[in-house]
Amino acid sequence: MENTKLNIPKLLPVLMGFFVMSFCDLVGVAVDYASKDFALTPSRAQLITSAVFLWFLLFSVPTGILQARIGKRKMLNIGMGITAIGMLVPFFIYSFGALLFGFALLGIGNTIVQVSANPLLIDVVPGNRLSSFLSFSQFVKSVGSMVAAPLAAFLAAQYGDWKVLFLVFGFVSVLAVLWLGVTKIDERVPEAGVKVTFGSAFRLLGNGFIVLMVLAIFVVVGIDVGFNSNSGQFLHKYIGMDEEVSTYGRTVYFLGRMVGMFGGALLLTRLSSRSFLLWTTVLGLIALFGILAGPSPFIAWGVVFIIGMAVANIFPLVFSLAVERHPSRTNEISGLMMMAIVGGAIIPPVMGWMSEVAGVTAGLWVLVVCMIYLIGVALYSRKTA
Repeated sequence: MENTKLNIPKLLPVLMGFFVMSFCDLVGVAVDYASKDFALTPSRAQLITSAVFLWFLLFSVPTGILQARIGKRKMLNIGMGITAIGMLVPFFIYSFGALLFGFALLGIGNTIVQVSANPLLIDVVPGNRLSSFLSFSQFVKSVGSMVAAPLAAFLAAQYGDWKVLFLVFGFVSVLAVLWLGVTKIDERVPEAGVKVTFGSAFRLLGNGFIVLMVLAIFVVVGIDVGFNSNSGQFLHKYIGMDEEVSTYGRTVYFLGRMVGMFGGALLLTRLSSRSFLLWTTVLGLIALFGILAGPSPFIAWGVVFIIGMAVANIFPLVFSLAVERHPSRTNEISGLMMMAIVGGAIIPPVMGWMSEVAGVTAGLWVLVVCMIYLIGVALYSRKTA
């Protein structure tokens, strides 16, 4: 039966899972610090992003199948537990290999968290407020993303070691596991006679609408991770900012995302998901052209903020549109869409390679092409509504 009332005690520990989900965005901070610590080339530094996001391709669908059997709450706790371990490895053993291993564990844990957290949120919020709460959950995620860079800088100044950040986020992950572990949630189960399998999940790819939406997730995560991990170098080398100051580009970007998600959660109570998706992707394209125009540093901060604000709601909008079309196939859709987060492992290295071959602006043109695709998806979703 569909939820009609909002249960705050059940909602809060699930939203905490979205905060833990944000820890994968530490990859941008790690790329900056590790590049200096280990003298990495741009393409080699992007191996850190691949170490995180590659696992979405391998584990998303199996996670969706397993959680249909053991429950979403248990799967979410497993994911947050693995995330905690991934945070501790590079804190205690700091080498490039150990960093890649720790971020691989972070990627595996984050895969599980992302596959299970969205469907579990659906179980604890009223159905008529789904799009709004999916956007608000991403707002919660953006809080963790935004504080990572300044917290790392603060810890480096206070304790002489930015890696204390791993210890802090590992401790938060453990607390999140304990909180959700003592919270009872009534989960929706698949329809009688419907068994979630690899076959049932991948057969959904025979649906053209689902394919477009899965590719949209691939693209938007690539934009998000690509801009996150490359913004500092772009602002330094192309806009001409001081290297230390340019690292705060991702903080401004995530601030834009946080504002965009909070605003999106409010606007989606009045606007349709399809209209909002179109306008936010158009805004994103305009902002990308704006940053490529090479504005002054002051204007560049504003454009970075707008890019974050524009990108903020695309992921939850795409997810909610797919679930709206096939509400009984939530586990399979979640698995397929989280598998597409592998875009975060593929698009940033392409950007890094393009930057080495043709200059730093060439990497951002990759994101322009991705945003144009998202506009096409938004137009198609309106046409087929």
